[in-house]
Amino acid sequence: MDVQTWTYIIVGVTFAIYIGIAIWSRAGSTKDFYVAGGGVPPLANGMATAADWMSAASFISMAGIISFAGYDGAVYLMGWTGGYVLLALLLAPYLRKFGKFTVPDFIGDRYYSNTARTVAVVCALFVSFTYVAGQMRGVGVVFSRFLEVDINSGVYIGMFIVFIYAVLGGMKGITYTQVAQYVILIFAFMVPAIFISIQLTNNPIPQLGFGGTINGSETYLLDKLNGLHEELGFAAYTNGNKALIDVFFITFALMVGTAGLPHVIVRFFTVPKVSDARISAGYALVFIAILYTTAPAVAAFARTNLIQTVSNEEYASMPGWFNNWEKTGLLSFTDKNNDGIIQYVADAETNELVIDRDIMVLANPEIANLPNWVVALVAAGGLAAALSTAAGLLLVISTSVSHDLIKKQFAPDISDAKELWVARGSAVIAVIIAGYFGINPPGFVAAVVALAFGLAAASFFPAIILGIFYQRMNKEGAIAGMISGLGITLLYMLIFKFNLFGETTSADWWFGVSPEGFGTIGMLINFAVSFAVSSATKAPPQEVQEMVDNIRFPRGAGEAHNH
Repeated sequence: MDVQTWTYIIVGVTFAIYIGIAIWSRAGSTKDFYVAGGGVPPLANGMATAADWMSAASFISMAGIISFAGYDGAVYLMGWTGGYVLLALLLAPYLRKFGKFTVPDFIGDRYYSNTARTVAVVCALFVSFTYVAGQMRGVGVVFSRFLEVDINSGVYIGMFIVFIYAVLGGMKGITYTQVAQYVILIFAFMVPAIFISIQLTNNPIPQLGFGGTINGSETYLLDKLNGLHEELGFAAYTNGNKALIDVFFITFALMVGTAGLPHVIVRFFTVPKVSDARISAGYALVFIAILYTTAPAVAAFARTNLIQTVSNEEYASMPGWFNNWEKTGLLSFTDKNNDGIIQYVADAETNELVIDRDIMVLANPEIANLPNWVVALVAAGGLAAALSTAAGLLLVISTSVSHDLIKKQFAPDISDAKELWVARGSAVIAVIIAGYFGINPPGFVAAVVALAFGLAAASFFPAIILGIFYQRMNKEGAIAGMISGLGITLLYMLIFKFNLFGETTSADWWFGVSPEGFGTIGMLINFAVSFAVSSATKAPPQEVQEMVDNIRFPRGAGEAHNH
């Protein structure tokens, strides 16, 4: 069977599973809708958290970034993995013990202020919409290539699927759907990685193949790749070009930004006990590590196969995958010297091949000439990764509106049934807006995603950490810190990412820190302002200080304190 038939079968089966689970586990109350009734077993929650965590960025983009940037791409690997560890160990168990549904809920109650809650809602909405635009675009790219529909139609199909299980099932439907999506995405990532590792290095474990020698020779895979890179004028694959300070700041911004991501934090509210939050965090780390330790190997395999397939080869003799990706516009060849041979080199003047790095994971099985069912499986995996995160983000958007704005501020007496309708209505509107951004992505989606991480790092993270670990932190300090951290980070991004006051170069960056890494400085400013303002204003009320003590107090850790 051809790739398209296999794709229809495998994607069709996976979509049927998702919709079936949503109908089986539909939400009957706001507690079901927000936190799946608080009764998800730790193993299932670990898988769901891993699926929520590993978005289209992890599945599709990360190996693509490493494939092209080599050593420099590792900042994403370190930042995202480190961020998860930080979240799991430092934040999740305490937030679970606090027993709230959302991050703005925690900030609003901990800082006894609706102003703080509203600032947190704005941050949550900004971060979530930014992310979800990228997920919907990822869905469109997968559909456009493998079902041969245009990208916009692909986004509509994705909207419809997410709409059914996010709006109907809420967190309960999303949780069990994400368990299925984790199984599908990890299978889809590992199967081609194992096949190609055997092809290139005769080792079935990609992580070991990555550091091994190429079949039938004494040459190490990475030495071969360095040689291919240098022949074409690229920097050696294993050398980094970024300044060390920038690597540190980007990694740290990704870490603390990731640890403040609301759609992952909310997952830890779905387990019965605080101890279960710790256990599910450990499971999720293992499940995430399977993909994250494989990504550098996939990147190196794809890069090696790509260069050997296309460089200095005749355009007319390119295999079918090349023409298929050309149709999507994500790969293009311009024969500048009219010799019919593809010049793929670092020099922009003579280079004739332009490749979108996001296609590397999806095209990898085709470049390596793997069976058609493997190619279709990767398409299903990419969709699972994008849809699982999109659903988690849409839930954050709907709960921020229905719970943190409507219930907590405008209509405190709203009934449970009405609140559930508001939550579902918010999810419907969020799906429509997300679809719009998927079809009309701002030209700077990648830039805005970096901005989202920076904003999460500069706003949420200090407020959550100080809320848990510093009794004396009051509402004035937290609000001033969040606004100043957000403000300076946003200003820096506008100046150096979007050229608000004219063209800028890396020579103009403050302290040599790129816009992607500036969230770290925003976070430090937030901490400094929070401490300064809180020490100059009156302490929080006694009951708030006791509540902070109670969050950290180990006694009764088996029970959640639902206020």
